[in-house]
Amino acid sequence: MNETTVNEPTTNDAVSPLPGMPRVRTCPFSPAPEYARLRENAPISQIAFPGGGSGWLVTRYEDVRAMLADPRFSSSLGMGAPHVRPVPAMLEKPRPGALLRLDEPEHTRYRRPVMRAFTVKRVQALRPRIQQIVDECLDAMERSGGPVDLVAELALPVTSLVICELLGVDYEDRDTFQGLAGQLLAIDASPEQTQAARLELGLFIAGLVAAKREQPGEDLLSTLIQEADADQDSPLTDEALTILGSLLLIAGHETTANMIALSTLTLLHHPGQFAALHHNPSLVQGAVDELLRYLTIIQFGLTRVATEDVTLGGRLICAGEYVIAALPSANRDPALGIDAPDRLDVTRDPAAHVAFGYGPHQCLGQQLARAELQITLTSLIQRFPTLRLAVPPEQVPYRDDMIIYGVHRLPVTW
Repeated sequence: MNETTVNEPTTNDAVSPLPGMPRVRTCPFSPAPEYARLRENAPISQIAFPGGGSGWLVTRYEDVRAMLADPRFSSSLGMGAPHVRPVPAMLEKPRPGALLRLDEPEHTRYRRPVMRAFTVKRVQALRPRIQQIVDECLDAMERSGGPVDLVAELALPVTSLVICELLGVDYEDRDTFQGLAGQLLAIDASPEQTQAARLELGLFIAGLVAAKREQPGEDLLSTLIQEADADQDSPLTDEALTILGSLLLIAGHETTANMIALSTLTLLHHPGQFAALHHNPSLVQGAVDELLRYLTIIQFGLTRVATEDVTLGGRLICAGEYVIAALPSANRDPALGIDAPDRLDVTRDPAAHVAFGYGPHQCLGQQLARAELQITLTSLIQRFPTLRLAVPPEQVPYRDDMIIYGVHRLPVTW
């Protein structure tokens, strides 16, 4: 990669006349309506960052895909989410195993050993266990008689237990890592709070790595440790294993848990489509991808930095400038090739959406996420066809304050 000076955000810039990131929703299930105007009139436009500085916001589908597939836009030079919260003035060098921050070829060296656990075949083998976990949660809900918080009683337990068993994490530690995930993803968290949560999570996973080296199991973390110990050229040092484990643990439960809860709420607001899935469960496979597209819970996009001057969508992006791929906007772009992209339609053929990103950094756990969503939504709708909100709609607390969108709680009854 070429040497590049990053035009990083600062904290002492004068107040910028540039607009900030579009964030005000008029519908809880749709991104800010400003995106539609930008796609039409200013598809690649400058925005101001909260801590100072600016970057380019990319809103059209084709431009987002082109950007995320172009190696001239670096992940390693990017830093967190400068477009939604202040960041430290100094860039932190990417650490080994930090998949979200690595460029090629380092990215593939760390990603390849992990990908084997998330192939279609491996995930297919996990489906009976996922079904068992879902059924146990639904049994407990049914015994309670309702109302229940669907986040606490279904979405989080299913995804947390699955990733715990896959990685070899004790499920009894769920309060610890769920709490740390909340701190790491909160928009209003200070750099000091974020760093403290990252360090605590690192210590937790490092202890797990040490324990599994002494007493390995049949989990993914044990397998990676054994493979690394058997290969002197392996990049998977203990530091890399700790960072990889932290990422997989957080990403493996947080994103899908929010999709389960938000998808359920969305279907409750679209009772005809809820009924369609109840009467025809075979629709759920396509419905899950439609919900992923329609909701796009990575609500503020993905950050890159240009390593050289690049022309994107007819706009010159200079070396060192930040670029943000607005995934929610791209997934509502008519160029996606579907009719009425602002409308939810669980019966349509799945679109080639970018809810999981695109290019080398496309989410490696997407097959597992799809399986969890398909099994959970099918089972929930079949078990509770009269499911409904237990509070007025305006009392549902949305995660506008988090990088991953969803709901904090979802009180339901039946």
